[in-house]
Amino acid sequence: MGASFATERRLLSEEEVGFVRRSHMPALAALTPEEALETARWLRERHARAQGKVRDLRRARRGKSPGDGAPSERGLAAKKQVFARALKRLNGKLGA
Repeated sequence: MGASFATERRLLSEEEVGFVRRSHMPALAALTPEEALETARWLRERHARAQGKVRDLRRARRGKSPGDGAPSERGLAAKKQVFARALKRLNGKLGA
């Protein structure tokens, strides 16, 4: 089951919420192909960034790299999943 809007808002900043909202209906249907592509690029970049942070935290926990006192892995992993779900919705529009 997907995350609710309230859960997404809690995990994301205001800027991030704006981009993720574009991936939900009816805003998704109103996007032009250029806007959808721009949004997908932005979401991919944020997803990759969150993925890298999660990977770094896991490495630090195993003692393979120094920890930097970053936020919890659990919250970052949830944020990464929000971006992944938004990308999945956008990719459906871009492929159609």
